[in-house]
Amino acid sequence: MRGRIMVAGLAGVLVSGCAAEAEPVAEPPPAPTAVQVVAASSGGACRLLDFTVIEELVKMRFDVAAASEQGDTHTCVVRATGATLPELTLSVSETTIDKSAFAADVVPDKAAKVTGLGQQAYKRTTAGASGRGPVAEVGWLATDGRLATLGWTAARDSERTAVEKLTGGLTALAKRVDTRAL
Repeated sequence: MRGRIMVAGLAGVLVSGCAAEAEPVAEPPPAPTAVQVVAASSGGACRLLDFTVIEELVKMRFDVAAASEQGDTHTCVVRATGATLPELTLSVSETTIDKSAFAADVVPDKAAKVTGLGQQAYKRTTAGASGRGPVAEVGWLATDGRLATLGWTAARDSERTAVEKLTGGLTALAKRVDTRAL
């Protein structure tokens, strides 16, 4: 009797092993998820910028940042995906100049004075050239021995008056940049 049970059990095992394997069910790959990257992740002067704050103050959404460092100068360029212009640039350099040297050697002719930003600051707008539109710029001598410039380069077809209005948003953004964080 034991022999018959063993033979029946062995036959059951052999028969089950001969059954056709089920086809694997193909599952679609998961949908890609967009990851919001912060400007600071690019390093350099980008550590001083935040995409959300930029959008809040200059009313333009940027999502790509690139940084560079050369000696004591740290820079950052931010743009929107797939667009060359407009772009926002921040440059911060260590300096030993004082307010009078800043006024004499750094502040461009016809620049307007900005109050409440660093030791001394200016803003200006220049005309478009070389395939780009007008440029708005805010420059300041920070209280920590750094010289900073925040610039907006507009697209070729941009109106200069619109870019001039943007200097207010750039000034507000410059006041949020803490150059001591470099």
